[in-house]
Amino acid sequence: MAREIRLHDTRSGQKLALEPRDPGRVGIYSCGPTVYNRIHIGNARPYVVPSLLKRFLEHEGYEVTLVANVTDINDKIYDAARPLGVASADLAREMTAHYFADTEGLGLGRPDREPLASETIEPIKDLIQALLDNDSAYAVDGDVYFRVRSDPDYGSLSHRSIDDMDQGEGVEGSDRKEDPLDFALWKAQKPGEDTAWDAPWGRGRPGWHIECSAMAEEVLGVGFEIHTGGNDLTFPHHENEAAQTRRGRGAELSRIWMHNGMLQMGTDKMSKSVGNITSLADALAAHGRDAVIMFFVAGHYRQPIQYDATTLAQATAAVRRVREAARRLTPGPSPADLAAHKERFFAALADDFNTPTALAEVFEWIREANRREPGTGDADLREMLQILALDNLLDAAGADGEPDAAALALLERREAARAARDFAAADRLRDELAAQGWQVRDSADGPQLVRVEP
Repeated sequence: MAREIRLHDTRSGQKLALEPRDPGRVGIYSCGPTVYNRIHIGNARPYVVPSLLKRFLEHEGYEVTLVANVTDINDKIYDAARPLGVASADLAREMTAHYFADTEGLGLGRPDREPLASETIEPIKDLIQALLDNDSAYAVDGDVYFRVRSDPDYGSLSHRSIDDMDQGEGVEGSDRKEDPLDFALWKAQKPGEDTAWDAPWGRGRPGWHIECSAMAEEVLGVGFEIHTGGNDLTFPHHENEAAQTRRGRGAELSRIWMHNGMLQMGTDKMSKSVGNITSLADALAAHGRDAVIMFFVAGHYRQPIQYDATTLAQATAAVRRVREAARRLTPGPSPADLAAHKERFFAALADDFNTPTALAEVFEWIREANRREPGTGDADLREMLQILALDNLLDAAGADGEPDAAALALLERREAARAARDFAAADRLRDELAAQGWQVRDSADGPQLVRVEP
């Protein structure tokens, strides 16, 4: 762990050195989805960024715990379930299962912990009670509100003047709030809301912001290293998370707040409310897992990235270039004179996780390796691509044309879907195999994978 790692912190506006609370250990909390619908490709970015960051930190010698929550209690879930005539808890369970399946298609592995808000009710109530006990919150008719002006540091994360803020709660509870700035920690059960829990201040359910504060603390404690999420959550969600923990526990929730930029289609950010969305499942089926990962790492996590035919074609071409180069390589040590590219690759990641600069070093390594006789050792390239979750491209590109383990796993999932008569899922998996360069052909011995160019 000799290399210094610096990450951009939204609160300070500066790159801060990673200084773990416990030497050698790093906790990362990533805000996950509100499960009222299938997630779109934009929702995948705050899943991909911390997953790859974990790989890099582990390479650097840290023991990393990645936590990505699921918000399964929310107004949006009630609103989505009602017209469908289903229980909100049932809809949340269904969409949570879709979320797990869809993100599994990214091939990044699972976070270490994936807490559900519905399974964290007691820690949520405990934090609310602490805020009530020190007058940072107040209860009115079964609701509980946070006194925003009780926190002198409120606004320090989003860099907003306290008098210029709107919590986005509309008129809900406005007649019960002491101050329009205050926001709900607990909401009394209303007609048509079919899920609620008992609490000392009344039957109801938690507000969105307190859920994440409690889930993060429950797993990682207070003062963990990195809190990630989309920059659209900076205010009010993350501002409120920070304030609640600061007032309830007397300490900062996270040391570094690391926000990713949005995906854009045209001039607008990708959003369910706007309707300009492509589901993650559809994106994976259309372009393949490798091109989707390549698309994400080609842009710096803090910047917006354009999701369109051009950027996906570029990502697909980059995947093909790696595969073609890999066919010329052999397993084993790489030439010493190529090591400078690997060093610059890791230096770029240590400087605010700059994946596009790191990726450029990958292709410089490939360019120089291509000038040599076939048989250059692949160790450096494999080490770099493993951090980007693209090392499978080396195995899939073997000269013998044999499918790698990941392709065989996709084939097995496709056959299971066909057996279950889930033909839509089977078609998606077939398309994903095709995007990775494999065609499914039936034979007397069962389905076989045959290499074709994607």
